[in-house]
Amino acid sequence: MSLDINKLLRENIRTLKPYSSARDEFSGEAAVFLDANENPYNSPWNRYPDPRQLTLKKRVGEIKNIPITKIFLGNGSDEPIDLLFRAFCEPGKDNIVSINPTYGMYRVAADINNVAVNLIPLSVDFELYAEEVLTAVTTETKIIFLCSPNNPSGNALDNNEMIRIIKSFNGLVVVDEAYIDFCPEKSLLPVISQYPNLVILQTFSKAWGMAGLRLGMAFASEQIIDVLSRIKYPYNLSILTQQKAMELLADDTQKEKWVAIILNERERMIELLKAYPFVLKVYSTDANFVLVKTHDPRGIYQYLVNEKIIIRDRSSVSLCEGCLRISIGSPEENTKLIEALNRLV
Repeated sequence: MSLDINKLLRENIRTLKPYSSARDEFSGEAAVFLDANENPYNSPWNRYPDPRQLTLKKRVGEIKNIPITKIFLGNGSDEPIDLLFRAFCEPGKDNIVSINPTYGMYRVAADINNVAVNLIPLSVDFELYAEEVLTAVTTETKIIFLCSPNNPSGNALDNNEMIRIIKSFNGLVVVDEAYIDFCPEKSLLPVISQYPNLVILQTFSKAWGMAGLRLGMAFASEQIIDVLSRIKYPYNLSILTQQKAMELLADDTQKEKWVAIILNERERMIELLKAYPFVLKVYSTDANFVLVKTHDPRGIYQYLVNEKIIIRDRSSVSLCEGCLRISIGSPEENTKLIEALNRLV
């Protein structure tokens, strides 16, 4: 399929002359840098970071098997989410379509940018149906947001249904794969070149254990990545973030070990949680957390707070009435949770 990005872009973005920083105009090594009005002391922290993050993008490209021209790196995945709104959605005019329930930042970013949201509820078992999503599309719909595995339900959405949406929609389809490392066979990244309107979000916050670094990824066509790169803040990733990420990405075997432990613990926790009389249902999950339906979500949440164990009460979220969301911790952390719940029986 073909896609004319210029027809989707806001006019002011299409004609925008981006800011050109000193480090955009020169990259590489030099003996003396007198181009960026930096303090000459306190090296290396006195220097601005690489605004294009080329070294880090090269490493990400090696890990993900994708060209660096199709990679955007941001301050968490929230940055590319916001940039997509600012680039493609005309405030007060355009809208997006999003599933419900899902990650709350899509709605927050829409509200900040004065963009209407058409919410399409998932089934009672959190399944996605392409026809229902496409029915909500209007002539002013610019982006459809899908989260797979979904948050807070934890389940991976049906790939065939997502592909049907991508093929049928003339705007952008954003598939947020923040939890994809816990079900790697579900990723759409291998087929991204087939769909010029597809944007895939991933993160280093979950499986890679880098939530504190605030490092997110967007993968898309070169045209979309170029747009995001032109409108981002010049130095959106600090030297510290880039250097520490390179250090942690030098060996990806540690991530695989962590994922294996988390997956084993996930199965253990599911079986243990199912046995409690106050647990009505443990939903199937493809993420590093489980959604648990109980008769007293607030009471159990507050009891665990008193035990200094913090989970998430999701009972006020659509389709999640009575539900608690429990992240899979280390074996020791999970055991402390189970011991605390045992005292409730």
